[in-house]
Amino acid sequence: MSDVPSAHTTAPDPRTTRSTRSTRSAAPTPPVPSELPARNLVVIPTYDEIDNLEHVVARTLAVHPSLDVLVVDDNSPDGTGRLADVLAQRSGRVHVLHRAGKQGLGAAYLAGFGWALDRDYDTVAELDADGSHQPEQLTRLFAALPGADLVLGSRWVRGGGVENWPKRREVLSRGGNWYTRRALRLPLRDATGGFRVFRSDALRALDLGDVSSHGYCFQVDLARRAVRSGMAVVEVPIDFREREHGVSKMSGSIVREALWRVTVWGVQDRMRPAAPPGRHRLPERQRR
Repeated sequence: MSDVPSAHTTAPDPRTTRSTRSTRSAAPTPPVPSELPARNLVVIPTYDEIDNLEHVVARTLAVHPSLDVLVVDDNSPDGTGRLADVLAQRSGRVHVLHRAGKQGLGAAYLAGFGWALDRDYDTVAELDADGSHQPEQLTRLFAALPGADLVLGSRWVRGGGVENWPKRREVLSRGGNWYTRRALRLPLRDATGGFRVFRSDALRALDLGDVSSHGYCFQVDLARRAVRSGMAVVEVPIDFREREHGVSKMSGSIVREALWRVTVWGVQDRMRPAAPPGRHRLPERQRR
């Protein structure tokens, strides 16, 4: 695998940098790109998100008629899965994948990816169910998709930010991304974020069969695999908000898993011979 991450760029944003402690309202919704792939799926993993799911799904469907939603529910005790079934009955663009129990974020996304690829979707997006990600900003990610294999919504590039986050969460996220960049020699400012869009052919090209990361380090794992495979990875600024309802799934065990796995991956990468540099492709708006 290559130690030279040459397939990444950060898409610029005309806005000034936003404070990570901002409480201002969200920026105006960006326009929908004129050319969107025909079939796009937004995967939303859920566990006890009954207070947030309906609103998040409605906002996602309103972004563009080519967007479908797949709710992957881990047998939520609060009835989130049943609510998802009701939403699917109301709209043919909403689908539900029920799993037997809580098996982790990574496993939920892998199940969703497999579901999407089996049905020949052109792109697959990740979105949190708790309202932290703004579905309207999917348009930013899709606008950067031409020339990219993976587009990451980033809190820590110019123009991005977080709102109403406890200081300890901000320190943890910034510190985790700092360590990830150095341990794995990645060019990414926000490898831990879960707001992203993959091209389906990129997902097919990644070796996902041996992915064993379960928590938030799953996001690091996939970003690392994409860069090491020579794929074009682009970061665009997003606004991340602290959830208003429910309880965060972040825990000490998730942090420990991420720290351990990133350290192991960093050691493994340094023991492998370097591969040829990957491709470097820019989004269309940066080619002009």
